[in-house]
Amino acid sequence: MNLSRRKFLKVNGAVLTLPFMPSLAAATKKGTKPSKKLVMMYIPNGIVRRGFFPGEEEANLPGFVGGFNADKTKNKVRKENKPGIYPLELTSTMQPLKEHTKDVTLVTGLDRTFKNGQDVHAQGASCYLTSVSPEQAAEKGMRYPNGRSLDQVIGDHVGQSSVFNTLEISCNGFTKPKEGIYFNNISWYGPDKIAPSIKDPQKLYERLFMADSYQTHLTEITDLVLEDAKSLSRKLGREDKETLGEFMEMIRNIEIRITKQKKMISDADIRIPKDQILPRGEYIKLQADLMLLAFQMGITNISTFMIGPERWDATLLYEGVFDKPVQHHNMTHNQKGDGWKGVQKIDIFHMEQYAYLISRMKELKESDGSSMLDNSIVTYGAALGDGATHQFFDLPFIVAGKGQGQIKQGKFIQCKSGTLNSNMWLSLAKLMGVEMDAFADSSGVISDLWA
Repeated sequence: MNLSRRKFLKVNGAVLTLPFMPSLAAATKKGTKPSKKLVMMYIPNGIVRRGFFPGEEEANLPGFVGGFNADKTKNKVRKENKPGIYPLELTSTMQPLKEHTKDVTLVTGLDRTFKNGQDVHAQGASCYLTSVSPEQAAEKGMRYPNGRSLDQVIGDHVGQSSVFNTLEISCNGFTKPKEGIYFNNISWYGPDKIAPSIKDPQKLYERLFMADSYQTHLTEITDLVLEDAKSLSRKLGREDKETLGEFMEMIRNIEIRITKQKKMISDADIRIPKDQILPRGEYIKLQADLMLLAFQMGITNISTFMIGPERWDATLLYEGVFDKPVQHHNMTHNQKGDGWKGVQKIDIFHMEQYAYLISRMKELKESDGSSMLDNSIVTYGAALGDGATHQFFDLPFIVAGKGQGQIKQGKFIQCKSGTLNSNMWLSLAKLMGVEMDAFADSSGVISDLWA
């Protein structure tokens, strides 16, 4: 069996790429670095400010601002930042990251451009990674202030070495539409040209493995490896045997989890919508693990990851958090009294999913012995600074990973208040090796990111 980084196991039309194994890769050039990877995780409906931003634990609870015109002057709760780099102290919402304080950086002070008269949630999600200003949209004759999203731009430049330039993943388990496409997508090929995200784990699995016979090929591939175990053992070093074993276990585990998800849906109580994938944490982690397999096998190096859609008023079960399904969007507009505590529980739940992704990427080893996280940039953020007021300033943002030594983590960066999030997008593009002077309405880079 002649295996290498670019060879595959093929069984009845199913194709499974293998992880890198140095003892089978004599042709690999010495000193070759693993590919850089970029994950952009998106959370819907904003966050509870007092739990996320340092120094705001006792801040006034926000009022509700409805309609298209967000951020009315009287509802501004803007805190002017003192620009600089500060020690990282985890807020209550960030506690799930306590084991990763040396791997993450909190960034505050980021704003996005906004146009009154268009739904704030739809505009937030669809424009999050495009950052086209209303003025730029008008100049280009765009019906909606949208353009080519950052992930696609980066994929154009650095994605050619992988099977897919980019991978778009969503954790929206509802099959029936509740809102338009602008609420449910952050990746765009161009104005009104959606880069469709994959929200069904089985469909994502089949796309990654190009499986013609989903139900049987995993067993057949496993049998193939076992039958050739003696021959394979002579060619594999100890660490590579462990790598192959862990890889095959991940594949088996994913199939088991997909089957479990299907049973949960079919057995769901009638009071819980049948078009929903349950429960949330298992679903999100399953999608994350499929994305990591794609990275590990070189299928792609760039992925967007929507934890949920904007404003769907979707009834979801956050296991271990609430006893019954709740509506996240509805809760964000009911933060008075103790209402904010329930919303923060969802914020913490989302942070736990981010922490899970970081943990898994620290565990996975690359060809040079470094971790996948060492070679990655993993961001976490939302397009609303607060879900109740729909504010488009002070967006929550965290970045993890070293980007192959370019980022020194474990700090708190306060940008000058009003810094455009497109400056962050330009910075990420440069960190990913893209030579460009501007992105959308950017005015510069976030220089404090660099080591």
